[in-house]
Amino acid sequence: MGEFRPVPDALDYLAGSWRVERSVRDLAGGEYGGFSGTTVFSPLDGGGLLHHESGTFVWRGVPRPAERTLRFLPGETPGTADVRFADGRPFHDLDLSSGRHITDHPCSADRYRGEFTVRDADHWRTVWRVHGPAKDLVLTTDYVREDRITGYVREG
Repeated sequence: MGEFRPVPDALDYLAGSWRVERSVRDLAGGEYGGFSGTTVFSPLDGGGLLHHESGTFVWRGVPRPAERTLRFLPGETPGTADVRFADGRPFHDLDLSSGRHITDHPCSADRYRGEFTVRDADHWRTVWRVHGPAKDLVLTTDYVREDRITGYVREG
């Protein structure tokens, strides 16, 4: 470990379809779960990418359909992204220029600390450590490229 692939433009790198495998560990309760599915980063009108994740989440042996949508907008610095929830609320920043990025997101009294690492052109990972009075989790997600979308809209 320790070797990361620098990415000059996060939105260009992410554009396309990715196979997703996520493990979820509840450190307080000792339970494990997981998500398997697809994440598609498609062009947004006005600039950036729409992130849509869909698949199956298994918790306590029970599979359920799961999905989420985020917006990855151009960041303040060229090549970075401003990640927002579907309703426009801020989530976190993203700068993959070194191939590794650490960010935080407060959620009520809990704190999410995310580490993003790029392994190569077709593999990246996120690890979110969630700690607080309501949650004590580690979510590890591996992404493997399925298809690249080129020509995403940077800004309107």
